[in-house]
Amino acid sequence: MPISRIFLTLTATLWASTTLAQSSEPFQLNTIVLQADSGADNTVDVDAEDIARQNPADLQDLFKSEPTLSVGSSIPASQKLYVNGVEEVNLSVSIDGARQNNKIFHHTTTTLIDPSLLKAVRIDPGVAAADAGAGALAGSIAYETNDVDDLLAEDLSFGGFVKSEYDSNGGVFSNSGSVYGRKGGFEYLGFLKLADGGLRTDGDGIDIAGSGTNLVSGLGKVAYETTSGNRFEFSLEQVVDDEERPTRANFAGFTGGEFTTRTYDITRQNAVLTYTDETPTGLWDPTIKLAFSRTELLIPEDGVLSNGVTSSVSGKFENRFALASGSITAGLDFYSDSGSLDYANVSNPAWNDTAEEKSRNIGLYAQARLDVTERARVSYGLRADFQKFTGVDGNTFSDSGLSGNMSGEFDVNEQVTLSAGYSSVWGGVSLAENFIMNSGWEYPTDGIEAVTSENIFIAANAEFGAWDISGKLFRTDIDNARAASWRGGPDLTADLETRGYELGLGYGWENGFARIGYAAIDSDINGRTADSYTGAYLTTPLGEVVTLEIAHRLPQHGLIFGADAQLVLSETNTYDSDTGGAGPVLPSYEVVNAFVEWQPKRNDKWTIRGEINNIFDATYSSRASYGQEFVGEVETLNEVGRSFEISASLKF
Repeated sequence: MPISRIFLTLTATLWASTTLAQSSEPFQLNTIVLQADSGADNTVDVDAEDIARQNPADLQDLFKSEPTLSVGSSIPASQKLYVNGVEEVNLSVSIDGARQNNKIFHHTTTTLIDPSLLKAVRIDPGVAAADAGAGALAGSIAYETNDVDDLLAEDLSFGGFVKSEYDSNGGVFSNSGSVYGRKGGFEYLGFLKLADGGLRTDGDGIDIAGSGTNLVSGLGKVAYETTSGNRFEFSLEQVVDDEERPTRANFAGFTGGEFTTRTYDITRQNAVLTYTDETPTGLWDPTIKLAFSRTELLIPEDGVLSNGVTSSVSGKFENRFALASGSITAGLDFYSDSGSLDYANVSNPAWNDTAEEKSRNIGLYAQARLDVTERARVSYGLRADFQKFTGVDGNTFSDSGLSGNMSGEFDVNEQVTLSAGYSSVWGGVSLAENFIMNSGWEYPTDGIEAVTSENIFIAANAEFGAWDISGKLFRTDIDNARAASWRGGPDLTADLETRGYELGLGYGWENGFARIGYAAIDSDINGRTADSYTGAYLTTPLGEVVTLEIAHRLPQHGLIFGADAQLVLSETNTYDSDTGGAGPVLPSYEVVNAFVEWQPKRNDKWTIRGEINNIFDATYSSRASYGQEFVGEVETLNEVGRSFEISASLKF
């Protein structure tokens, strides 16, 4: 379907919808918007209502309405998130405040997560605060899972829900359930989901290699709050994906060859113990956190077993000092990361290998968030990191560095706000991907040079009644990003530059909203156009993306319905590694989805939802998927064709 047809259809719908407005005041169903919580208009927030409205099955669904966020691969086990064109391993990533160390295999996902567990996601692209954690080279990502207070009304002591879903493409059945409650100062929550299905097909009706579903996810939380406000919470979360995947899980196979598969058994675990004071005084508002996260990838084959593990023990002690004009957050954080590979070859034991790298870091930080005047707000911070890195040969190297950030926003008038931000980040030495570790590596006598970055953005936002207009320019430069390889050695590095701009237009009415977003992103590696091969763990060619979303509520009937579209324009700025010149043109594609959700007025504990995804049955690969530049060499993973999904949930 031509882009122009989709664009005109949804634009006409937007204008027609204005006639439905019953008030001049805009109403937003908590769309993905840019907020200014950190002192600058540079935050992407996905909240509980976004997640409920979108009903995401994977990361692609979760971020599909934000043009600067791209997710590659149609298989969750190999999906990677790119923020402003930068892969997420270059951001500080946390789940419930627990640091994630997920650099495990370049053919698999970076952070395997089930959106069903989530209540919110906060992303600070590029410029991140000092308290976001170490290694925020290109920003930060914070996932938050559901709490009892998010699901249970204040006047209730017990509740729960059950939910069943069916997706026609692949015959995917998902069943989940949760119970939660509170009594006295105690709270508890338990959640479990099982999903199972066969191979899915693309828009041409062809099976997508290794696209079966076999997912188990769970979440457990217990908390106790004393009468004086001291709150202790422990959470345990786990996601397991165990299924046949393409031999290299992020693309179907090589052109002209047989599309082979092998088992990828991925288990990611996250445990967090947190203390907070729920009755803080002005100068005493502490948070203490101790966490453990672990990702294991097991690949069993005939006579060969590969077992890769990445893990992190992390924690922090911080205090928020409330001031008359804002706040200052100061504290100490730490992590102890490790990545290891055990490779066993029964038929040829000489190939057996075991390798491990470790990294330890202590950080001191402070971040101020202040109202300078009634019209101006600033945020600035500084952190110092002290790292000790241990190579596969047991040698250790110590280094340290400073990171700083500053951002602010100014209200020109009641309608227009300008904002800008800058950060300089010291990231130390990141661990190598464990599946390319080599026990025979030799490290430079003075160690590997630390990775550093600079980020900058300039943005503007204007609100005129029900209309919202926004724009932003951004750039990230990362120097000495680690690019180790099994044969090339542990000290190879690369320089990355991404740059782009974003535009947004939204309109809200009493019971709905419509929004159009546009982003254009270019990236270079070592001074030339990036490609997805050398861009592993760095970037991938993205180009221009248009997102559209519209939703409307009929309260009198208990109905919500909406649609969204992603329009990705053709991209000519590509690189051919064989010739060193321009690569092939990446084709454009358009995908449109729609849903309707009904909550019966007479029994609002039921929710029934129907979706049509990829309405026009487009055959395409996500622009962020690996290998699209290698025409005639690599067969990319196509996205899922048209599918019909129905779900029913019951609260009790």
